Amino acid sequence: MNQVASILLHIDASARCRMRLEVARALARRLDAMVTALYASVPQPANSPSEFFVEGSWLMPDLSAFDARCRAQARSLVDAAQDGPRLHWAEVPQGQGLLRQVVREAWVHDLVVLGQRNDGDPAAAGVPTDFVESVVVGSGKPVLVVPSSGHFADVGHRVLVAWKPTREAARALSSALPLLQPDASVHVVAWGCDPAEVRPLLLRHGIQADYSQEATDGDRVGEYLLSRAADLDADLLVMGCYGHARARELLLGGVTRTVLRSMTLPVLMAH
Repeated sequence: MNQVASILLHIDASARCRMRLEVARALARRLDAMVTALYASVPQPANSPSEFFVEGSWLMPDLSAFDARCRAQARSLVDAAQDGPRLHWAEVPQGQGLLRQVVREAWVHDLVVLGQRNDGDPAAAGVPTDFVESVVVGSGKPVLVVPSSGHFADVGHRVLVAWKPTREAARALSSALPLLQPDASVHVVAWGCDPAEVRPLLLRHGIQADYSQEATDGDRVGEYLLSRAADLDADLLVMGCYGHARARELLLGGVTRTVLRSMTLPVLMAH
């Protein structure tokens, strides 16, 4: 039985949609999984098209026309990348509550692939500003977040795990195991706890990892994680997503907030 048999991929008309699609397709081929390319975007006005668009004409100010063009361009991208029955298209109906529908769809998939928010791309403005973290927290599913810049053919060769004895970190680690390449180099780092407590689990999966325990520095852990990932040339960061809803607002932990804002590599998160 495949541990990851079904992948939900968020599709829109943003410039980075192509990169998300390539990452999802690479995982699907390696894991023998299916990909649902879910178009989810609320029409937004824009002054000019993203570089994703084939034509260079200005977008019409009418929102319905803008949405129709975004949808058509996203559909064209998915159709051009068809892997037979492995990849199929779906849409969130307009007026159905975008975030609620994406979360609901995530519940019936094993893994979700989203993109880091990019405020510089008007075509990426069709989802809430807290879209990624809301899907992670609301769905309870592992979410692979692809950065807004950089090229990533596949993930799981060089992996950095941020360990903490919490439900969120434990879920993230277990969810990452099927994504690791057979010859993966894995480094586990922790603050204020012993990272080697996960050694027995990793050994049972045939994974020899390196472990390092760091001094506690709550204000800069997120920055340190990204710096360590760069030093290791990691292609995947695995961590828990810490946050909770209060008064209709999602409050994130400092490390989660820093990583989502400044990430330079794909990040697998779980809540």
